[in-house]
Amino acid sequence: MTDSLIISVIAAEPGTAIAAIVRRIERDFRGSGDVSAPVWLSPGRACDVPFTSHSPDLRDLLAQTFVHVSDGIDVNVLDATNRRKKLLIADMDSTIIGCECLDELADLAGLKPQISEITERAMRGDILFEPALRERVAMLKGLALDALERTYETRVKLNPGAKALVATMKKHGARTCLVSGGFTYFTERVAKDAGFDDNQANVLLDDGQRLTGEVKEPILGREAKLAALKAEIAKLNIGPADALAVGDGANDLAMIQHAGLGVAYHAKPVVAEAASAAIAYGDLRALLYLQGYRDDEIVEG
Repeated sequence: MTDSLIISVIAAEPGTAIAAIVRRIERDFRGSGDVSAPVWLSPGRACDVPFTSHSPDLRDLLAQTFVHVSDGIDVNVLDATNRRKKLLIADMDSTIIGCECLDELADLAGLKPQISEITERAMRGDILFEPALRERVAMLKGLALDALERTYETRVKLNPGAKALVATMKKHGARTCLVSGGFTYFTERVAKDAGFDDNQANVLLDDGQRLTGEVKEPILGREAKLAALKAEIAKLNIGPADALAVGDGANDLAMIQHAGLGVAYHAKPVVAEAASAAIAYGDLRALLYLQGYRDDEIVEG
């Protein structure tokens, strides 16, 4: 039995350390299969090592050998076929943007320590997402609506590479969707800023002046994210293998595991262990390198 694989090596910053990792791969695994010449997608930053494996267990061996091989460098083992995806489904908080919007709202209310602690437990998978969201939103009852605008203007920033990821995939024909357990106030604006085709999230309820401490039911959580992925796959008449799903928390697990390329992005351990690829160091351009895009094909957005 043979498998056509790509060993993807991506550095957070361009440099010389990545070349040593590529040479090690060529040296250490030549006896276990056929190692082809490295393909540099980005000089000093991203390299594909094509590999034909003769062992059904070698994919796991490769992953175990090179996980966290060097600070600043991500190594993943991918199928060589069907790399460029036709659908991107992305989480928002701590994935496309660099913060948790609910925690930042809580900061304006003077409740960040209490609420962020619940957020952390929910993202690790220690508690269920839906009741954790209701509990946190209830603590914000009475917060003036202008806190939403202040949070967006002062706290919400796109993560590096977000625009490039979306613009490049769209240029090559993919549909891009932001699917968040956060709130539509933020996803609508972030989706527009980053260039996503569509967005889905939860709705915060208010009385016209202040938050009521409630969220519209049903809550968009883990299963709803999976349902959104499946709906988009059906709409496009493609298969799960044609989809890329990315996120960082436990509520992203179902969609990450269903997609052909499920990426744990700077993620909680439970997500990184379950995903088919993990980016612990690189920015969001790394998701393009995972798909085999070269620098000259990337649109900065």
